[in-house]
This record gives sequence, C-alpha cells and structure tokens, in this order.
Amino acid sequence: MFKKILVPTDGSTLAAQATTVAVRMAKSLNAQIVAVYVIDPFPYIGIGDASAVGLQAYLTEAKSAAGQALDGVRKACEADGVVFAAGDTIERNVVYEGIIETAEAEGCDLIVMGSHGRQGVKALILGSVAQKVLTHAKAPVLIVKS
Repeated sequence: MFKKILVPTDGSTLAAQATTVAVRMAKSLNAQIVAVYVIDPFPYIGIGDASAVGLQAYLTEAKSAAGQALDGVRKACEADGVVFAAGDTIERNVVYEGIIETAEAEGCDLIVMGSHGRQGVKALILGSVAQKVLTHAKAPVLIVKS
C-alpha cells in the first residue's frame, strides 16, 4: 500500500504525536519514513553588517532546531525498527509548499502530519499548514489532531 511516508516536523509535541502514528504505520506496512523540517527564511530585512550577523545567528539557531527535530524522528524510527530514509531541512517562504515539494521530490506516497484542529473563525483567520497541505498535495494526507 504505502511504501514511503513523509513526516513534516517542527519539533513540537504535536509533531512527535504524528511521528509516533507514522512510525507505527510504517512498521505495519514495511514502509520507510522521510522527515522534513521547513525553515522560514530570515524574517528581518535590515541594512549593513547587523543584518548579516542577525541572518547568520537566525540560520544557525534554525538549523540546530531542525537537526534536533529530525533526530527525534530518526530515533523514533530506530526504536521501532523502521527505515529512516532521509531527513531534509529546507528553506521556503511558504511552509506547506516546502512539505509538498519534499513529498514529490522524495517519492512519498503518504504524508502524516499534526494539526491543532482549529475550527470556525480561528481556522479562517489563522489558516493552517495542515489544511493547505490537504488542499494542495497530490499524495494522501493523514492528519493527527491534538
């Protein structure tokens, strides 16, 4: 059925819950896990050296957080004997696009991700990465709600 499952992660508890579901699924299906961490590009536009220093500090911190989050997915896979095929860190202005691009580039046939399950006006105002992935992804998407 599914052979390669994409798990987007941000290192949150909700992402860890989605990882647990994805790993259990992968184990039962003899599938592989691919994880992705999407870094928003540097949010501050400045002038001069201060901007360059700020950018470098931001990217260093973001890449460290990405490494920790991806390592969490890798460890969850290893604990259950599931193949951790790849851990990608990418930069995108639009997070959901980065998730979908990774799914397509890695040949993933399922995306498993967390969602806060916002409803009504909150969902309309805040939007949702999960909702946008559901709307635009070509692969099936399994949403793990908090």
